[in-house]
Amino acid sequence: MNDDDERLTARPLRPPLGNTSAPRDGEPVEDEVELVLKWQEERVKRKLAGEYESAVVRIAELINGNLDAPGRVSSVRVQGTVHTRPGFLQALIAPHLGPGDTFGDALHTTRSVVAALSRTDIFSSVNPTLHQASSPLARRGDVDILLNVVERGRLFVKTSTELGNGEGSASAQGRMRNVFGGAETLEANVAFGTKTKHAFSATFTTPVAVARTQMRTHAELTAFGMHRDNEAWASSSEELEGVRATLRHATRLGTHEFAYELAQRHVCGLLPSASLSIREQARTTLKSALSHTFVHDARVNQLGALFKVSEEFAGAALGGDAQHLKGEASFSLARPFLPGTVLSLSARGGLLYPLSSRGSLFSDRFQLGGPLSVRSMRWNGLGPRDGPDALGGDVYWAAGLSLMGDIPRKPHWPLKTHLFLNAGRLDAFDPARRNVADQLRETLRSPSVTAGVGVVVHYGAARAEINFGVPLVAASSDRVTKGLQVGIGLEFL
Repeated sequence: MNDDDERLTARPLRPPLGNTSAPRDGEPVEDEVELVLKWQEERVKRKLAGEYESAVVRIAELINGNLDAPGRVSSVRVQGTVHTRPGFLQALIAPHLGPGDTFGDALHTTRSVVAALSRTDIFSSVNPTLHQASSPLARRGDVDILLNVVERGRLFVKTSTELGNGEGSASAQGRMRNVFGGAETLEANVAFGTKTKHAFSATFTTPVAVARTQMRTHAELTAFGMHRDNEAWASSSEELEGVRATLRHATRLGTHEFAYELAQRHVCGLLPSASLSIREQARTTLKSALSHTFVHDARVNQLGALFKVSEEFAGAALGGDAQHLKGEASFSLARPFLPGTVLSLSARGGLLYPLSSRGSLFSDRFQLGGPLSVRSMRWNGLGPRDGPDALGGDVYWAAGLSLMGDIPRKPHWPLKTHLFLNAGRLDAFDPARRNVADQLRETLRSPSVTAGVGVVVHYGAARAEINFGVPLVAASSDRVTKGLQVGIGLEFL
């Protein structure tokens, strides 16, 4: 046999079995590296999510199975406070420590204490943990609640420029939180604007009866002043300085506010064209008044209801030049209507009843008209007038119906379409000539009515409107605006 014949040819090596694997979890082809990495990340996330859900289920089963186990709260300790007084914390926590003896009671107490500390707004975080009681007098199963807190920064300073309520302004704000260690706040503001030439305010706020009200009642003391330019509609300016003491209490239905205000007003800076009525009001007056305001706000993401009512008593035994009873109420409701649209209905009204034969004062009267109230009217363009000047009124009402919708194919845009219908009227009231019932019937009769279309842009709680409107019904004294009108503010009719 030749050597060539004896040489054997080696066959290529092959695996005993062919590749029969198939994707069972949606894995991509191995050649697509980026897709493989993305698939692996998503698979890890799903695994971690499953483990987290399983852990939550196990913890929930463990807690629910031991709710009736012994677990009396032995002590509550707060760690991390720097400026907060121990006495304030004790008053805040003590009402939540009840006679409970079970682990479920201890969890309920922990939740209540955390909620109470969070309401103070002086802590950026409150992290509770339960530990075995460290007291030598503790019984078996007793626990200590340990609260690790982080206090917010005490000082805050902000400068800003703003457009709203028909004017532009530049302002500076400073705030000091937790001034004396009991959730007190000291805040100061100064602003310069196009209509309000300058304004300042300083407010000190402190919680009242912490143990009883649990941070739901606050007292405020405010000093304020401003110089307002009224030349565009009343041929004058107005200076205002005063103090205000307020007690505010929050309930489930809403917030009540009781206040006493002492203010000095001065109508000044008369233009040569000022009317005789404005010139008669150009003097310094003192206002001493008690007031109550109730606000119920059930709005969520600009949908829902808002109700506000206020009453004020000035003069008589309180002294001062202002002598009146004043009441005002407003209501608004916004609900989804057709797909992509929101229907809004709002109404407001007020009555100023003079208690003096001299009548009401210019500084206390209502004003109506403009892009924030009855649209397609000039600023304060409704009501009694004397030549170029709006004198204000003692009784008014206004109502508005608006339909806002998405821009076609752009529902995510903050820009919305706007249709509106407004109506309202503002009158003077003299109790010597007409009783209240007759005056109300007269004011409700023959209102001014406007309608139009436009666009709306929302910026959080504020919004801007550009509308094209026309007056449908107007009195001879009304100052109307046909065509485009721009409004920027917080509260619209």
